[in-house]
Amino acid sequence: MTLVAVALALLAAILFAAASVAQHHVAAADSGGSLVGRLARSPLWWVGTFGDTAGFAMQAAALGVGSLLLVQPLLVTTLLFALPLGAGWAGRRVTRAEWGAALVLVASLAVFVVIGDPTAGLDRAPARDWMPTGTVLAVIVAGCVAVALLRRGTARALSLGVAAGMAFGVAAALVKGVVDLLGDGPVAVLTSWETWVLVLAVAGGTAAQQWSYSAGELSASLPAVTVGEPVVAAVIGLLVLGETIRADGPEWVLIGLTVAVMVAATISLARSSARPRAGSTSITTATGGPA
Repeated sequence: MTLVAVALALLAAILFAAASVAQHHVAAADSGGSLVGRLARSPLWWVGTFGDTAGFAMQAAALGVGSLLLVQPLLVTTLLFALPLGAGWAGRRVTRAEWGAALVLVASLAVFVVIGDPTAGLDRAPARDWMPTGTVLAVIVAGCVAVALLRRGTARALSLGVAAGMAFGVAAALVKGVVDLLGDGPVAVLTSWETWVLVLAVAGGTAAQQWSYSAGELSASLPAVTVGEPVVAAVIGLLVLGETIRADGPEWVLIGLTVAVMVAATISLARSSARPRAGSTSITTATGGPA
């Protein structure tokens, strides 16, 4: 089952990467009109939406047979697929710094998976068990949205990417519960609070992600989305769903270092996206917002 979960997670990462590049190309175009109207009229954006949907289906299937702490870190490989796709579309090459930061992100999460040796926990947890963690996450997301309303360019794209990643991390954790409910029939799914919070998390995350695409370059927002999702999902897995990391004292130190490295690499990618490149017009000048 572990190999199946890994294969499905990697397939989801490829689909998410292609979808992100396509949707960013549409959202970042300064063609006038409202952002929502521009997206709705674009066939390319709908192709990207189909890719996102297919990726989410693969992610749900992976979570059906694997733990959050196994599946979610693997989705960080989205960066490795998206960076060359996005650069090729924009007519430039991925810089050595960007490749280095992306590889460091993936390597650090790989270390986490190997050293932590994560084990599965519960598929579902009562709403009361979600409240403490959910409240903290909601406050952080609200703060990110506040920053996005006050800032422009890379700062806006990065803050919205963090908000989107956190929303998708919550959605990933809820998917396990909803998948578990499928065996009880459609009535059980439709009457479960997890289903409707999942819909809200996906809708909110998607809105924040599209807004981030119109605010700056893909390398400003995508790393935050890609890293934020597994980190939040891992926190929920540990604190809410009872998943465990089998590590002793020294290994916990190493795990802490990998988290610090992830944050540093994400900031590095975001800063590199703010620097204009010779011979090209940086799309960090886009200042789109919610329609």
